[in-house]
Amino acid sequence: MTSSTATPQIAPPPASTLADMLAHFALLAPVFDAMPDIVFFVKDREARYAMVNRTLARRCGHKDDKSALLGKTAEDVFPRRFGRIYTAQDQAIIAQGHQLIDQLELHLYPGREPGWCMTCKQPLHDSHGNIVGLAGISRDLQAAEGTHPAYSRLAAVVQHIQENFVQPLNMRQLARMANMSIAQLERYFHKVFHLTPRQVLLKTRLDAATALLVTHERVTDVAALCGYTDHSAFTRQFKATVGITPSEYRALLQPATTRPDSAREAKV
Repeated sequence: MTSSTATPQIAPPPASTLADMLAHFALLAPVFDAMPDIVFFVKDREARYAMVNRTLARRCGHKDDKSALLGKTAEDVFPRRFGRIYTAQDQAIIAQGHQLIDQLELHLYPGREPGWCMTCKQPLHDSHGNIVGLAGISRDLQAAEGTHPAYSRLAAVVQHIQENFVQPLNMRQLARMANMSIAQLERYFHKVFHLTPRQVLLKTRLDAATALLVTHERVTDVAALCGYTDHSAFTRQFKATVGITPSEYRALLQPATTRPDSAREAKV
């Protein structure tokens, strides 16, 4: 993604310790707390929260008590199947030193409502180059700005994708629909929706899948209804994006008394 549309990334100036970095971030705490659609956090080398904003505390059911998250990992505060994925992701970033840039992720919000966000995570280095933790931002995906001059044409393309998500993406057709070149279409999608057309298709398919998994027993049926002819490809893409398999997601959302038994859960 271009820098004008990517999720903002925050990096402190060089500092000798994580405590020094936290002091720097603390100066921006009022800014972070004033962003209801932005989750901000800093974690130590053990992937434990060292600083969070008010939005994250509220998402985890702690209202404005940010201190309730400090010293805990994502696995401690999120539903287990999601939390363990986030913690494993944190540990990999800390161990390998790689950035995570604009990762499309599914989160569970209060009330167990699923919602999509773009996440960036960046390892934090001390003055000697050692990784001492990470900082991250997750930005909620919201509706496009209707004031953008290209919005009406882009909205028609999004509607077409959403109504025909079982079909493969045809970029030439979408570009003609918007009266743009393919390059223009992708650029304006970045600017207005903060997503590529392919990400919109993926998001639409997985939005549909998360609903269908609750009502359909067989993963193969859900895969077909979401445009996948190969259920294993569907499972791989679902897990790569959501962080857990379709069956695990279904089990997470269903009350224990209505979850299928192990034999049914294994069906694909």
